[in-house]
Amino acid sequence: MSLRNPVARTRIFLAAAFCSCAALLSGCSQEKTWDLVNITGIVSPLAFSLTDDTGRHVTAETYRGRIVMLYFGYTHCPDVCPTTLATLSQALSKLGAAADKVRILFVTVDPQRDTPPLLKRYAEAFGPEFIGLRTDDPALRQLAKRYRVTYSLGKPDAHGNYEATHSSAVFIFDGKGKARLMAESSSSAVAIAHDVQQLIGGA
Repeated sequence: MSLRNPVARTRIFLAAAFCSCAALLSGCSQEKTWDLVNITGIVSPLAFSLTDDTGRHVTAETYRGRIVMLYFGYTHCPDVCPTTLATLSQALSKLGAAADKVRILFVTVDPQRDTPPLLKRYAEAFGPEFIGLRTDDPALRQLAKRYRVTYSLGKPDAHGNYEATHSSAVFIFDGKGKARLMAESSSSAVAIAHDVQQLIGGA
C-alpha cells in the first residue's frame, strides 16, 4: 500500500490513533480510585517533634515506612473522638495482618490534662497501633496550623472541667510521609480500609 495514497495514509493514521487510545484506556483502567478525599499535593508532608505516651521524643522519621493517620483530639472528648477512633480501629481490623504497617497518631489538643499515662491508656483502648502524642501549647499551635486544624478550649466550670472544640479530619500519609488522603467524620471503616490497603500496596 503506497503512503502517497491519501486513503492509505488516513487508514494508517486512524489505526495509530486507535492503538494510542487503547493504550491510554488500558492505563486508566489500572489507576487507583479513592473513596476518601485525595489531598495529594495539597497538604504539607508529615513533620513534627512531639512526646509519645511513654515519654519518648518522636518525630515523623520515627514512623517512616508506615502508613500514618494523624488525628487531633483529647481524651475527655465526649463523642467525636471516641467515635472517630473506633471507626479507625474497625478499619484496621479489616486489614488483617497488614494493620501492622499502619500507625494512628492521636495528638492531644488538651496537654494540660492529657498526661502521657492517660494518653497511653486511652490510645491502647482502641488497639496497639494507636499512639498518643503531646507537646506544649506553642508547639501545638504551630503543628495545628501546619495541617489547618482549629481547636479551642472552653471556660472551666466550678469544678475545673471544660470541653474543647476541634477539627475532626484524619490526615493519612504514605510510607514516605507524603500527605495522600483525608478521612472525614462521615467516612466509613470500609472506605478507610479500602484506601489504606491501596496505599500499603504502593499506590
